[in-house]
Amino acid sequence: MQRFIHYQNAKIVYTKVGEGETVVLLHGFGEDSSIWDEQLSELKNKFELIIPDLPGSGKSEMIFKQGISIEDYANCLHAILKNEGIDQCILLGHSLGGYITLTFASIYGSMLSGFGLIHSTAFSDSDEKKHTRKKGIQFIEEHGAGLFLKSTVANLFSNKSKTEKSDLIVRLTEKGYDFSNQALIQYYNAMINRQDNTHVLRKAAIPVLFIIGTEDIPAPMNDVLKQVHLPNTSFIHIFPDVGHMSMIEDPEKLNKSLSNFCSIVSLIRSEK
Repeated sequence: MQRFIHYQNAKIVYTKVGEGETVVLLHGFGEDSSIWDEQLSELKNKFELIIPDLPGSGKSEMIFKQGISIEDYANCLHAILKNEGIDQCILLGHSLGGYITLTFASIYGSMLSGFGLIHSTAFSDSDEKKHTRKKGIQFIEEHGAGLFLKSTVANLFSNKSKTEKSDLIVRLTEKGYDFSNQALIQYYNAMINRQDNTHVLRKAAIPVLFIIGTEDIPAPMNDVLKQVHLPNTSFIHIFPDVGHMSMIEDPEKLNKSLSNFCSIVSLIRSEK
């Protein structure tokens, strides 16, 4: 069922479906909530799912605020959960959604019984990465969001997926034309300015899930492996021949990983 709230004068749309332990799925940059369609069909039979369109994505309006930050997106999620009367959940974020997940854990950690980083990292942007994002902003300003995503989406996939999932990559690329220039630029600026969040992992007293692709370029396997030892309890799943998009590249394996993690976290919570 689709629902919405108004947050900072923007209409924020989200899906709520299923029953049981609440699991929130946060999409990444240049995506919307439909990126989780394969996971929704699997997980809705076991859990209550909250799947938002982040501000500026999908059916959600952009928040017009100077200097918007990752914290603003985390606070928006908090407003959704408050609207639903949810005081405890499992939070799983892909890429940009992972950055929001870590920030949410830092601010509202008592609301989480577990969280997961799906092709994401706690490290802040390196100088090189910031430079790349700034060049991306310049490209978007000159050529538009659609052409920018058309030039970058394929690089999120492994070589194997580029061959076997080419139709899905084309479909995802075409959806890029739904984004405004301002929304993508806002995301990029928020990512450039975010802080290192490895301290969140170090302090995590709840289970943390890491989904890693062996061919992931934005969240390289070797970088993520430097972080997996930081939480007290880590669940680590490495997907061979997968890039940054296991939701599409290997949905069955991702569904199994997410379902098992959420079931274990739910069991741990029930035994406390």
